[in-house]
Amino acid sequence: MSDGAASSDVRPGEVLEVAIEKGVYRGLGLGRHQGQVVMVPRALPGERWRVRVESARRGFLSARGLELLAPAPERRASPCPFFDRCGGCAYQHLDYGAQLRLKEAILRESLLRAGVRWDHEIPVAGSPEEGWRTRTVLHLEGRGGDLRLGLHEEKSHRVVDLPRCLQLSEAAMAAARALLEEMRRRPHQAARVSDVEMAESLDGKSLVVALETDLDVKGTAALSGIARALPGASGFGAMARDGRLRHFVPLAGDPHVRSTVLGLGLRAHVRSFFQSNRFLAEPLAAAVVELLPAGGSVLDLYAGVGLFALPLARQAERVRAVEASAMAVEDARWNAAQAGLRHVEVQRGDVAEALAQWPVGEKERIVLDPPRVGAGPLVVQRIAARRPEAIAYVSCDPATLGRDLKAFAAQGYAPDAVRVFDLFPDTFHLETLVRLVPR
Repeated sequence: MSDGAASSDVRPGEVLEVAIEKGVYRGLGLGRHQGQVVMVPRALPGERWRVRVESARRGFLSARGLELLAPAPERRASPCPFFDRCGGCAYQHLDYGAQLRLKEAILRESLLRAGVRWDHEIPVAGSPEEGWRTRTVLHLEGRGGDLRLGLHEEKSHRVVDLPRCLQLSEAAMAAARALLEEMRRRPHQAARVSDVEMAESLDGKSLVVALETDLDVKGTAALSGIARALPGASGFGAMARDGRLRHFVPLAGDPHVRSTVLGLGLRAHVRSFFQSNRFLAEPLAAAVVELLPAGGSVLDLYAGVGLFALPLARQAERVRAVEASAMAVEDARWNAAQAGLRHVEVQRGDVAEALAQWPVGEKERIVLDPPRVGAGPLVVQRIAARRPEAIAYVSCDPATLGRDLKAFAAQGYAPDAVRVFDLFPDTFHLETLVRLVPR
């Protein structure tokens, strides 16, 4: 990251004063010292800081804030007492409206860096800041009375014990704290557990808890009694060793949560991917449906449990979906069958391979919702070779989005609509929906 950086003799340990010019992705503030770019975590645009340099890398310095000399006008007191240590949030000290404006600016700059200039309006859908998360992974660490359940400290693997995390619902938080107390009564079993995965339905009526363990499948049976200690949990299970593989073992109740999106029932296994914001999952799905023309055939790539494929099936002649997770594929097929959508085909496999195998459909529309690493050049090339009428690209990382949009541009596809959904309020993450059409 050069950003016009000049050479510098600054060394780690030195103390500097910097003015923060702008925010950049991952919750960093960018300032300069004698022309050298300085990155400061959680520093806000317009602020002045005294910082200590932690590392000097090619093109920029990484620093840690020591003293806030002049705060930004939008800075606020964080509503969470753990914000200063916990790495779960990056912008909880910034007024929410300012968070949305900052994320829009970061997206625009990320796209510009990739050579994609977007001078038009970007609608930004905000979210309530509390109780929005329906999917989380908490980490279990320590022994005895020092057993902790929560998130990692910023830039650390040490766990911050969280009696209350504002991202989670009260029901999910109550189950998490009850689990911690039960683990303290079971120190030998607690030593075999590393993480706790929780999935809650969008309406909060079902909650599943799953433990990540180093036990074998048979050994998980001793954990089944934990379910009785978890208030409100509708399902409980554990991940265990099964030879060289990892296997989910259901221990109590139903391992699925069930939600309704755009009038369609969607079940999702605790280990299946599902959008984690209870307030914006439906608006995001509605926007994808709105941006893709009705009719023709639809390909849903990285389809999950069918959040986009099923609503689109109500306006398409045929839908083909591909997903790598066996559990998500099982969920998507079940969801399609329950909805009576017989023209939806869900395949387990690799996206690039599926694109090479599937014949090109008439008037194709494509949904592309890759993980943070993005689609990559091969997937972009194979999508473009099919010459779809429109592509709805759902991205959770602006840097890889910019890279892929540049690759699409080389194949003759350009954006004609860009929207932001703040699925992760108070964090540095942002979800972007882009429609691409042939130029």
